[in-house]
Amino acid sequence: MHVPDGFINAPVSVAAGVAAAAAVAVSLRGARRELDERTAPLAGLVAAFIFAVQMLNFPVAAGTSGHLMGGALAAILVGPYTGVLCVSVVLLMQGILFADGGLTALGVNITVMGVVTVVTAHLLFRGLLRILPSTRRSVTVAGFVAALVSVPAAAAAFTAVYAVGGTTDVPLGKVLTAMVGVHVLIGIGEALITTATVGAVIAVRPDLVHGARALATPLKLRVDGALVDAPAAAPAQAPAAGRSTKKVWATGLVTALVLAGFVSFYASANPDGLEKVAADKGIDQNVEEHAAAGSPLADYGVKDVEDARLSGGLAGIIGVGVTVVAGTGIFWAVRRRTSDEPTATVTSTATPVA
Repeated sequence: MHVPDGFINAPVSVAAGVAAAAAVAVSLRGARRELDERTAPLAGLVAAFIFAVQMLNFPVAAGTSGHLMGGALAAILVGPYTGVLCVSVVLLMQGILFADGGLTALGVNITVMGVVTVVTAHLLFRGLLRILPSTRRSVTVAGFVAALVSVPAAAAAFTAVYAVGGTTDVPLGKVLTAMVGVHVLIGIGEALITTATVGAVIAVRPDLVHGARALATPLKLRVDGALVDAPAAAPAQAPAAGRSTKKVWATGLVTALVLAGFVSFYASANPDGLEKVAADKGIDQNVEEHAAAGSPLADYGVKDVEDARLSGGLAGIIGVGVTVVAGTGIFWAVRRRTSDEPTATVTSTATPVA
């Protein structure tokens, strides 16, 4: 659902850019509470994985395809604030390097594909976990529903933005019906990918899944025939917290490289949901050429490489590499900026005990 330049007028694009910038600023502050020395590099990996999977368009209806948006996946794996940043990094890399999503529409894309999907998925996911049993299956079920709903929610959000700043005169009822209808189908694919990915990570390292932290149960002791919470549950969690994430990180990176570098060649060539609706309803009448159309990586291919498979594969690998480096650098910077504050707090509160 990458909105190109020309769909939305300049004033609304600017307003969306301000809203997106505010959301990113809030997310940068919130991410400081979500990130630690283990999750900071994993957040960069999540961004790279989302980039890779977004290259895998899957057919959803006659002549239409869809791809992962990633908001729900990011929110569940690394938290809502970090999730917004992950999707924003992906959209920025796609817009600048691959001419995917307009540069003047970057604020619209971050707001619709990043903020709306993450917030919708996070609220629904947390709400479902409150009423479902505290099990791993509940996490995957809640993730499925949250991911499914987040996609048509983003489609409705785009329609709302178009209603205010659309550059063509198309009946809004028709746009809303078409957008939500096709994106419900795309949402099913989003839900399946999200569930499979979250389930795979939970199976090997549930301690790394932000949305599964509520599954941790306190250590119980039997005292006088009754079970009570152990007074010091933290040591029981220390082994998991101290385990290395290198294996998970390496496996995830290799998976992203394979998906972007090889599997992407077999992705559907049909237009995605927004492109199809725009063409059918006439929303694309005023579409503008992308400012980065001359980029060496435009349209996910390497310029002057004749072989389509090699060109697309190299572009995918480069994209994953750039995204993981940029994302990891940003998340490490966010983490390090506040690394001294918790230390000072612990020191000051621990001194009287000593």
